Amino acid sequence: MDAVFGPRSFQNEIIWKRTGAHNDPDRYGANIDVLLFYAKEEKKVWNVFYRPHGAEYVARFRNKDADGRLWADDNLSAKGLSGGGYEYEYKGVKGYWRCPPDTMKRLDDEGKLHFTRAGGIRLKRYLDDTRGTVLQALWDDISPINSQAQERLGYPTQKPEALLERIVKASSNEGHLVLDPFCGCGTTIAVAERLNRRWIGIDITHLAITLMRHRLEDTFGSQLSPYEVIGDPKDLESARALAQDSQHEGRYQFEWWALGKVAARPAQDKKKGADTGIDGIINFFDDNTGKAKRIVIQVKSGGVKRGDIATLKGDMEREKSPIGVLITLEEPTRPMLQEAAAGGFYEPEHFPGLRYPRLQILTIEDLLSGKRIEYPRLAPEGTFKRAERKRKTTDGEQTQLL
Repeated sequence: MDAVFGPRSFQNEIIWKRTGAHNDPDRYGANIDVLLFYAKEEKKVWNVFYRPHGAEYVARFRNKDADGRLWADDNLSAKGLSGGGYEYEYKGVKGYWRCPPDTMKRLDDEGKLHFTRAGGIRLKRYLDDTRGTVLQALWDDISPINSQAQERLGYPTQKPEALLERIVKASSNEGHLVLDPFCGCGTTIAVAERLNRRWIGIDITHLAITLMRHRLEDTFGSQLSPYEVIGDPKDLESARALAQDSQHEGRYQFEWWALGKVAARPAQDKKKGADTGIDGIINFFDDNTGKAKRIVIQVKSGGVKRGDIATLKGDMEREKSPIGVLITLEEPTRPMLQEAAAGGFYEPEHFPGLRYPRLQILTIEDLLSGKRIEYPRLAPEGTFKRAERKRKTTDGEQTQLL
């Protein structure tokens, strides 16, 4: 950060208390994250935000007007005040006051003077006249995403939208550009889109790109602004280059990219556990039972043969899947096509007349030209957890962040 912005651009170290007490053996419980706040002074945007007053502060406002407004009295005397004051009589009360006569009258007209039984004058400070406490460097009012949260998408490092909303709104205005160079499941860009900022999100995995696409489309629907994905294969040559890029786990990246083209979820983490032969799945509904059926998918970046269809059949039987799909970079052989055609059709029980090939082969060229898997789409798919639908908002709609 010093190298990018310069040491003099450092503004604050912010502590986010993301959870309660931790029982970490032999060390202090790690229940915080540290945020480093940098800003170029000549271009700095700083929008001040306020937190609601704490219970201890609110308890000071013990007095109540007839309309229910809470207030606390404050001193108007300038006795002992450095800089002096104003000596005069107001409504029979002589004193050495902090404000001149015209200000005293204005406060009286606004109903902000309290005439005490002892014959004094005090200032009435109303609780609802204060915006709250200016946001400090300790943020302990934003909870992490719990296991039941609507916004939870299952991404291991996912941050709560409230956290990113606070950061984006404090340091940018509508129309400004927000960059997240490690955007994971896209929380920052989803918040930036909702708050009418322009945005750039960067990630190195095609799995993350797929998650971001689903999140944006589920969240905003027709309100989603046009955007472009840069760096993913757009033709057969670039798809082949991705598959052959062994230095950057090209085989797995190619697999995730291909699965994303058909809106499938990876079946497993390739770095953990044994390979079951299934690369991706699609869950779909074609009846009223509420139980999803599953399409199993294999992705091949190298040469393919008839035996691959037999393997796919075995995976379908084991998983009780009505439809299996082979996605291949290379063209399938004639025996493969014949074997797939012999697999017959899946006919949904509750929808007579509809049928879909049980064994389907799609080439990367097919996907790039817009061809898709054939299967029932009679209800919303259950492959990915759907992000909560939200509408875009303006900065003026929310003046206080909780």
